[in-house]
Amino acid sequence: MSRLQAGRRHSVRFSLNGKPCAGEAEPRLLLTDFLRHQIGVTGTHVGCEHGVCGACTVSIDGRPARACLTLAVQIDGSEVRTVESLAPSPDRLGILQSAFKRNHALQCGFCTAGILISLDCFLREHPNPDEEGIRDLLCGHLCRCTGYTPIVRAAIEAAAELADQGKEKTDA
Repeated sequence: MSRLQAGRRHSVRFSLNGKPCAGEAEPRLLLTDFLRHQIGVTGTHVGCEHGVCGACTVSIDGRPARACLTLAVQIDGSEVRTVESLAPSPDRLGILQSAFKRNHALQCGFCTAGILISLDCFLREHPNPDEEGIRDLLCGHLCRCTGYTPIVRAAIEAAAELADQGKEKTDA
C-alpha cells in the first residue's frame, strides 16, 4: 500500500455483498464507521472498538475480520460481506438466520450480526462442524444474553440444512 496523506480523502473501491461499491475515506477512518456512516450499511455493529467483542465482524475476502480494527482504505479492491449478505432478499431470512430464529439463538441481537458472519465463514470451510469447533469459534464473541447453547444448536442445524441443500444441487 502506498503512503497516504493524513487529512485527505482517498478513493476506496470494493465489492460489498456481491455488488461494486465505492467511497472516500481518510486514512484513519475505521471500516465500521465507513460502512455505517458513509455507505449506509448498518448491520455491522460497533461494540467495544478494541476487537474483543466480535460485534463488528465482517468477511473480507472470505475471512472474518474485525471492522473496528480495520481501516476503510485497507479494503480497497477487496470483497466485503456484511450480515446483510446472508438474506436472499429483504423479506426473507437466510438459512443461518432462520436457524437462529427457530432456536432462539438471539435475544437483544447486538452480537448477532458478528456471530452470523463468523459462523457463515466457518461453515463454508467446515460444512460438517462439531460442537467443539463451533464453541471454539464463539469464544471470539461476547454474548451477554443467550448463554451460547442455542447459538451452537442453531449452527449445527444450519450446517445440516446447508449440507442437504448442497446434496440436492449435486443430485439434480
